[in-house]
Amino acid sequence: MENILLIAAGFIIGSCGTLIGAGGGFILVPMLLIFYPELGTERITAISMAVVSLNAISGTAAYAKSGRIDYKAGISFSAFTIPGSVLGALLVKYIPRDAFSFVFGILLVVLAVYLFYKNSRPLKTHTAITATKGYATHTLTDKTGTTFTYSFSKIKGYAISIVVGFISPLLGIGGGIIHVPAMVNWLRFPVHIATATSHFILSVMATATVITHLTEGTYNSPEIIKLIVLLAIGVVPGAQLGAYFSGKLKSSVILQALSLCLIIVGIRIFIR
Repeated sequence: MENILLIAAGFIIGSCGTLIGAGGGFILVPMLLIFYPELGTERITAISMAVVSLNAISGTAAYAKSGRIDYKAGISFSAFTIPGSVLGALLVKYIPRDAFSFVFGILLVVLAVYLFYKNSRPLKTHTAITATKGYATHTLTDKTGTTFTYSFSKIKGYAISIVVGFISPLLGIGGGIIHVPAMVNWLRFPVHIATATSHFILSVMATATVITHLTEGTYNSPEIIKLIVLLAIGVVPGAQLGAYFSGKLKSSVILQALSLCLIIVGIRIFIR
């Protein structure tokens, strides 16, 4: 019965995480904290990042078909996440579980409140700022023929990526849950481009984190491998479903779903 529940949980994590470009770690980490109290913070985050990596790779393959991944921005942002992701994976072993849970809960609630506030106000039009130094202007046309033109500060994008790269493996959340709101509200990416590109960035960053955990021997346990495999069985098809529905939902719905998930999980951790 536990095996079936883990596969079902993986499917939910994959579909919900990919739908909002967050990877699903924000669902998996609280689940592990609640139902597997014997696991330390290092193993919890290592399991989450392995599942997030598989989810991100599967979701990226699906998003690639939609034509909404900004590869140019994604590759440059990914490069800035890798140093922080390696450092975060190495430092997580030194964080006590209680402190980890407290910080994680605060992060989720703060992000939820911020997103609810931002989502209640209309987003500014994504206009090109070609004459502004330090800004990049990108234009993408997806498979439906919709054209997106937007400009963003490259320096801000790199700085955000460095922070996301460090925090994500430290908390095991993947990074999309921070990267998507930042790309939409601070870098002015269209929501659908942000979710797809975030998943691409996440596939690179999470994989780098998994490699670090492998070299550290964090996965040297049959129990850990079993958890990852069972969750992965559900995550991979779930990611395909999430990417499919992402293109069919309004931007405001995606942000509202992300906000709701954050606030529920954050409160649940505090109650725990």
